[in-house]
Amino acid sequence: MMNTTAENLVKEKVDYIYQRLRKQITSIDSEACPQSFIFFVFGASGDLAKKKIYPTLWWLYRDGFLPEHICFVGYARSQLTIERIFQNADKYMKVQDCELDLYKKFLELNHYVCGSYDKPADFEHLNHEANRISQLASAHRFFYLALPPSVYGSVSELISTHCRPEAPGWIRLIVEKPFGKDLRSSNILSGHLSKFYAEEEIYRIDHYLGKEMVQNIMVLRFSNRIFSRVWNRDSVAAVKIIFKENIGTQGRGGYFDEFGIIRDVIQNHLMQILSIVAMEKPRSTTGEDIRDEKVKVLRCIAPIKSENVVIGQYLGDKESKDSEHQLGYLDDAGVPQDSTTPTYAQTILYINNERWDGVPFILRA
Repeated sequence: MMNTTAENLVKEKVDYIYQRLRKQITSIDSEACPQSFIFFVFGASGDLAKKKIYPTLWWLYRDGFLPEHICFVGYARSQLTIERIFQNADKYMKVQDCELDLYKKFLELNHYVCGSYDKPADFEHLNHEANRISQLASAHRFFYLALPPSVYGSVSELISTHCRPEAPGWIRLIVEKPFGKDLRSSNILSGHLSKFYAEEEIYRIDHYLGKEMVQNIMVLRFSNRIFSRVWNRDSVAAVKIIFKENIGTQGRGGYFDEFGIIRDVIQNHLMQILSIVAMEKPRSTTGEDIRDEKVKVLRCIAPIKSENVVIGQYLGDKESKDSEHQLGYLDDAGVPQDSTTPTYAQTILYINNERWDGVPFILRA
């Protein structure tokens, strides 16, 4: 009975959110002119675009959550076609037979431009192609940077200089994690972006928060009185947040070796989940109010002690029948043979506030 009630509450909340989104989209379409939005995917040939971004854009389009007058432009250094990109992403798109006609229409809205990440001429060419495709130089533009952090600086500057829409069109820059490698590099990147973009033009995101399970945490917590009464140190002995993958770096060894599992997963994905699990009820569901409550939790976390951390590196399972599992981390072509970068980490955090005092939060990746 309790599970059914919780499921119904979640479903009602999700349905309500969907209704609000569709109403907003309808209002946008009613006042928009043809081809009024362009969504750019930078790093269109990469792993994140293939597995997450393009499938998500398709699902949003399929479910009616995108404006009618929208097109998509992929951009990367690889000499590819848009057909090849969708061939690579095909198994992640999850297209049903009854959706084939709609999917064909979605594919027709997609385009691809090849170019560098540091040459002004290539960005001028991208801007020219965007104007040609959308047939409207004032179309609102979203730029999603699914790129290595090392090129964020040059790409963001060149986009602002060469790819801004004409008035009254606006621009939004969507920056994927990791946002820098440490506090210093994060501050440098923030300072760089502030030179070329107003704060409301920047979205710093973590794609892990798009997972349905993660999105439902707040609904389960704050819509169910049973949970709200036991969600504290009096009823909870420990909280475990576990990220587990049974795949290798799959060609991303060069990137991963610079960051490791702690920077790549724990300090963003798992810390975001921790803050949602542990935060107090926000005043509203606006991004600002949710962010404020998450920050309060993070500020209460005590410094981590070295004795509460375990790290390791995958050596490979020689007895596995899976060839990928047989290979160790150092067998990746992009990883230096003397690398000590951890691929496994576990740490225990403590939140020094009234709700969670003394409760260990165990983060494992």
